[in-house]
Amino acid sequence: MPKESFLVNRIKSVGFALKGAFLLIRTEASIKIQVFIAIVMTAAGFYYDISSTEWILQIFAIALVLGIEGMNTAVEKIADYIQPEFDVKIGFIKDISAGAVMLVSIASTIIGLIIYLPKVL
Repeated sequence: MPKESFLVNRIKSVGFALKGAFLLIRTEASIKIQVFIAIVMTAAGFYYDISSTEWILQIFAIALVLGIEGMNTAVEKIADYIQPEFDVKIGFIKDISAGAVMLVSIASTIIGLIIYLPKVL
């Protein structure tokens, strides 16, 4: 069987990634909330006419939260698949993964406050 070209392989990879992103948004409540917040913050960016640098920081913060949440969901799904019953070690792994989401969310909230608090006040 001939090897797929680099371009065909990349197109397939993007397709799989888009499928995963849509599955994540469609099936996970926490991502739905975070996507809603991202939309609100994007609208706020247009309303307050934030600078290019502020857009960069906001987009980076949004992407980081959504990306880490996606990885947290993947860790949880893998852990549940490997060990469906309660297990202290699996719980530890899932707690660490959730903690990573919390840390990124806190940092993103601080970025949002730095950008918008002066504009609102």
